[in-house]
Amino acid sequence: MDVVQFAQSLYKVLREREFDLRDQLANGVAQNYEQYRSMVGELQGIATAIDEMKTLLEKSEDDVEDLLASSGARRR
Repeated sequence: MDVVQFAQSLYKVLREREFDLRDQLANGVAQNYEQYRSMVGELQGIATAIDEMKTLLEKSEDDVEDLLASSGARRR
């Protein structure tokens, strides 16, 4: 697996988890404030990871969004 394939795979996993968490929060799955805060914190961590990954890849790719999106991760 080369770096691009790795980045695409990681991006897909992160985006899927992000969408799952957003859906859960929107549907009121959190049973208490502690669980809600944990879910929001995880979302923040995922957003940071995606941003860092994009920043690193921008040094070598012109259109990072297209490169990562070609991994098959669903968009919203």
